[in-house]
Amino acid sequence: MSNIHRLASLLRFRKQHSHRPIRPVGAVALAFAATGTIAMMLAMMTTPPLAQAAETNTPVGKLLAMDRPLVIAHRGYSALAPENTLPSFRYALTAAVDFVELDYYHSRDGVPVVLHDPTLDRTTDARKRWGGSNHLVSAKSLAELQTLDAGAWFSSTFAGTKLLRLEEALDFIQREGLTLIECKGGEAAACVQLLRNKHLVNHVMVQSFDWDYLREFHRLAPEQVLGALGPPSKHADGRKLTAAERQLSAAWLDRARDTGAQVIVWSSQINKEAVIAAHERGLKVWVYTIDDPAAATKLLDLGVDGIISNNPAIIWKALATRRSPRL
Repeated sequence: MSNIHRLASLLRFRKQHSHRPIRPVGAVALAFAATGTIAMMLAMMTTPPLAQAAETNTPVGKLLAMDRPLVIAHRGYSALAPENTLPSFRYALTAAVDFVELDYYHSRDGVPVVLHDPTLDRTTDARKRWGGSNHLVSAKSLAELQTLDAGAWFSSTFAGTKLLRLEEALDFIQREGLTLIECKGGEAAACVQLLRNKHLVNHVMVQSFDWDYLREFHRLAPEQVLGALGPPSKHADGRKLTAAERQLSAAWLDRARDTGAQVIVWSSQINKEAVIAAHERGLKVWVYTIDDPAAATKLLDLGVDGIISNNPAIIWKALATRRSPRL
């Protein structure tokens, strides 16, 4: 089958089964042309059929009720564009991912700003602009943060890209998709209030490595779907976790459920028994951050419910191969 006929067949297949509209092929081509990865563009088109969502009350609930693993874009489509920026989010939406994940910290004047690291050095020109290093997000005002270039470090194509306020990112993503918010700092009450003000409770999902934060969030907004991220990097007393302790276990699952979380979001240290145990407890299992096709296939075989990736096309392709081997 030629590439053209293959692509046409896949688009017809997706149109019949997807819960989201097909983005124009031209838009996808433009996104990938920026990096010259035409092969990836074809891979993106091999999206699998999407099962009918169960009847639930919220967009997030409907998505979690689907009978196929979900595809989550890590910091947007961060394999193609600078992480946690508008271009990255745009490419993720073009890829029709189920969730667009992002992170945020608060500026000195208390504004949530989309960024993964507590410092600005890795993903902005802060060192060039201000000299020195270890420039904390929390030490800069929003006005100062908005002067930074958050794209040139990735590629000159994205020079001039600006940091986003969390509200700006939510407004953009929620027009066409759903946001997975990773809370990196601040009080749970502030995030709850922001979501309530924007009428986004359970129109987004919230996750955190801080399980005390999740417990407080659940107390304040028990209707909000939460994800418990793990494993932690160390014990409360500072000791590092052993390899065995980093494995997803019944003990971790019980602790996660006690936070009020409905999803446990783990690194790749999982096995079939852990997935079964999670499902027995009513928990979904997502895994991060997977960019290798073989690893994705192995995890899908274990029965995970979602995969977080910098390159969602890889996950879509793994799903398509499993569901539609003749396409």
